[in-house]
Amino acid sequence: MAVTTKIAKNSAKITVVALFASLSVVGCSRAPTQQNQANNDNNVKASSSANASQTAKASTINIAPSNPNNIKLLNVSYDVARDFYKDFNPLFVKEYTAKNQGKTIEIQQSHGGSSKQALAVANGLQADVVTMNQGSDVELLVKKGLVANDWRSQFPNDAVPYTSTIVFLVRKDNPKDIKDWHDLSRDGVQIVLANPKTTGNGRYAFLGAYGYGLHTFHKDENKTKNFVKSVLKNVPVYENGGRSATTTFLQRQIGDVLVTFENEANLAVKNFGQGQVQIVYPSYTIAAGNPVAVVNAVTDKKGTTAAAKEYLNYLWSDTAQQLSADLYLRPSNEAILAKNADKLPKLDTFRPRDVFGDWDTIMNTYFKDGGVFDELATPAK
Repeated sequence: MAVTTKIAKNSAKITVVALFASLSVVGCSRAPTQQNQANNDNNVKASSSANASQTAKASTINIAPSNPNNIKLLNVSYDVARDFYKDFNPLFVKEYTAKNQGKTIEIQQSHGGSSKQALAVANGLQADVVTMNQGSDVELLVKKGLVANDWRSQFPNDAVPYTSTIVFLVRKDNPKDIKDWHDLSRDGVQIVLANPKTTGNGRYAFLGAYGYGLHTFHKDENKTKNFVKSVLKNVPVYENGGRSATTTFLQRQIGDVLVTFENEANLAVKNFGQGQVQIVYPSYTIAAGNPVAVVNAVTDKKGTTAAAKEYLNYLWSDTAQQLSADLYLRPSNEAILAKNADKLPKLDTFRPRDVFGDWDTIMNTYFKDGGVFDELATPAK
């Protein structure tokens, strides 16, 4: 069941406080299946501008027509996107109420592992919109008849408002001298990694290592598999989400390196582990798209389709694009990306589909039970 956080509204202002320290950490065994991760949501706390806080509880919202003058939207999103949307939502509410006099709008948030969130929507969580970190999670909802087939063409840039990439977070002064992917395969290096079977964060990390291997070993699959296997042997447990992996690395002080998204690593350096950690940029890494879509099967019944589209369209506004850069996400607006080159340096990256094929192929080849990830992560018998 997904965890839903209602963002309280008072005098058209919204204040959300996502308490990093309150996030629960649950480790899982090597090469876990999706069933092993069925209960991996983290509670997030929200406070109104009057500072009255409450802990969000898991819930499934029944479809009912919305009051056209008091609209409520549920955005089901991936784990580490909470930092972006706690700032984005108040900006959108202000914009919406200014343009639509006499109307109010409330945004509810649900965060967890991207694929587990998609499964929650497929199984009945009544999302108005989904904002995920890989296309396969949206495609699952297309197959379920919940999202339109042409969802990619409904918004700019194939419905990807911003991207991220995979980097390394290491301890202060980099005591293990980690400089690139090959250093993760060394004996004595302990890696903290989100679960690739259930999280987009973990999948991108795995594919980043695999893509680096193919690039380094000139597409030699055997050498690449041996390399990736040597990396995975240094992962003691697979965490249930990107944020819980960060919590394990920073608060529990486990591991020598955290493999995670660039925005999560920067937020850790700036907010959670200032002076304790630093970022290492690999020489060649993976670009991670963050697609969005309207869940028409829900919004058409509620009468919230227009508001849901307006909400997602605002992600491409200059205000939201700059916000993404401020939070170390790479905006799709090239001019705004270039303006923020000081904190978002140019990297040599590859797109998953250019190396591995479409997401259906990726999921079936690498992440299904018995796939390549299981083959490489499971110790030989």
